[in-house]
Amino acid sequence: MSNFLVANGDLILRLVIAMGLGMAIGAERFIVHKEAGMKTHALVSMGAAVFVIISEALAYKYLGLTGFDPGRIASQIIVGIGFLGAGSIIFHGSRLTGLTTASGLWVTAGIGIAAGFKFYALAVTATVLVLFVLIAVYFIEKPIRKISGDIDQNNI
Repeated sequence: MSNFLVANGDLILRLVIAMGLGMAIGAERFIVHKEAGMKTHALVSMGAAVFVIISEALAYKYLGLTGFDPGRIASQIIVGIGFLGAGSIIFHGSRLTGLTTASGLWVTAGIGIAAGFKFYALAVTATVLVLFVLIAVYFIEKPIRKISGDIDQNNI
């Protein structure tokens, strides 16, 4: 077991950081009773990191092979998460809901990509900014919603 941890420590670190940062964003979503919570955000972030790690491994394995672009794997993460996010956007009557959840999943995938590429400072900074948007901006929006007559606070 010790040899496994030593030999794979870098990969494990990337996955744990991606998972932890995704869980932090998911915790806020869980607290405000949204469908995509800690598990979903952790899995999206960690999954993105896994695909980046695979992409890097393939780039190393097939170094010099013409026509092979491992960067395509990372770029397709965004497409896949867009599909996942689109499923969370729903019309309720004339109201559109789920946009924050969809965009949260999208940016969480980006954080996972950053962690997968070892851009830890970027991943942590993006997580802090996402949490700022989700938490602090709520308190800025709340009085604006009252002024505008939008009393449906569930759409945040």
